[in-house]
Amino acid sequence: MEIGKREISVRRLAMVLVMLSMIIALIPAVMAGDPTGATTLEEDPGAPVDYVWILICGFLVMFMQAGFAMLEVGVSRAKNSTNVLMKNLVDFSMGSLAFFVIGFALMMGTSAYMLVGTDGFFLAGESYDVGTALTWFFMMVFCATAATIVSGAIAERPKFSTYIIYSVVICAFIYPIYGHWLWGGGWLSSADFMTKLGGGYGALDFAGSGVVHAVGGYVALAGCLLLGPRIGRYTKEGKPIPIPGHSITFAVLGAFILWFGWFGFNPGSTLSAHELRISVIAVNTTLAAAAAAMTAMFITWKKFGKADVVMTVNGAVAGLVAITAACAWVAPWASVVIGIVAGFIVCYGFWFIERRGVDDVVGAIPVHGFNGTWGLIALGLFADGTYGNYTTAEPFVTGLFYGNAGFFGCQFISVIVNFAWAFGTGFLLFYVLKQTIGIRVSPEEELEGLDISEHGIITYPDFVYTEPARPTKIIRMSNTIGENEPKKGGKGG
Repeated sequence: MEIGKREISVRRLAMVLVMLSMIIALIPAVMAGDPTGATTLEEDPGAPVDYVWILICGFLVMFMQAGFAMLEVGVSRAKNSTNVLMKNLVDFSMGSLAFFVIGFALMMGTSAYMLVGTDGFFLAGESYDVGTALTWFFMMVFCATAATIVSGAIAERPKFSTYIIYSVVICAFIYPIYGHWLWGGGWLSSADFMTKLGGGYGALDFAGSGVVHAVGGYVALAGCLLLGPRIGRYTKEGKPIPIPGHSITFAVLGAFILWFGWFGFNPGSTLSAHELRISVIAVNTTLAAAAAAMTAMFITWKKFGKADVVMTVNGAVAGLVAITAACAWVAPWASVVIGIVAGFIVCYGFWFIERRGVDDVVGAIPVHGFNGTWGLIALGLFADGTYGNYTTAEPFVTGLFYGNAGFFGCQFISVIVNFAWAFGTGFLLFYVLKQTIGIRVSPEEELEGLDISEHGIITYPDFVYTEPARPTKIIRMSNTIGENEPKKGGKGG
């Protein structure tokens, strides 16, 4: 027994030494970057303005994690609240480390055959530099956003240990590699055949409708398909049964935080405070979200006779997702149109997948997946030729409605690649996990709630937990007992 313990200890020590050796090997004796910032400041005295702008926008994007946490926990049941919050915390924490070790290098490193980056691991060597650190931070908060999208879709049933593995893989490989193809000098944006087709530029995605949101949305679709629906979500005949969340307050608060954070997401993607297009981007971001929210509200109002607050919340987020790709390249009127279409997509997209047995707790698939795709397409349609490729210089970006059918073709290619990559890698990941260590908790644990089974804690210890049900009758709190309801029993009790 003692020998066995020693052998395990030796193996662990050997693994640690190997990892340390790898890290040391990656760090050259002489740092070639600019870790102090002195050289950067000497070469560009105006750099501090851009640095402060990008960092503040990055802080706003990081704060979106709080928005996702509140939205997801609000539409989940109380017995799973701690689990939902833990997954959001893990997404940012594990995601940051995975992106630091390998993800950033694959995404933004020197391109090998326009497929993948090859340097910048551990931010070592030449990457130990203030400019590289700035890029890493901004790209990292985007990466964490892509990861946490999946959390809400598959809530209330996955193993926590399995989820940690997923979070590492999407931040280390899935998001960075596709991101390299569009933002790191990869083939979708920079290959000769793509730039010729687009008229001087290849596929584009200003702030991440595809790179961030559609990637997260389609990985979520793969996860939902392999996990299956929650217990009680469907009848034996396959008819969907609503499972309401425990706090509309949290859900709406989350939506407002996300909307606020998006002003870092979209305007910050200029990567320069000197690009005055940020004002147009902020306007477009607001209008698309507002138009989508109102569209979703009126659709549900007409369908159910009541304005559905959760779908209105999802409408606002869907509009934000849809405008993200095109926010710098379209006029304000076009952002309203993009938002209106997004409102239709989020409503009918959710009902479409729901009827087909896909249990998406927060609606992440239509919000981020379907509307991420719509955002890429909308850019190919509405780009009006008033702004260049992240600059005021030519060539200006124009879409199909302004005579550039080739660029629309680039965007269509990007849409196909985006879905194939995100859904394909996501399905492979969850399938391998399902066949090896398992991805779903036991039925008993699911019914008990993941807060207890996975974390040994009750989020609301003073509450009595019951399975929520929609009331058969609305009772006005202003009425005294006996005015309109019997004192005992009654349909409304």
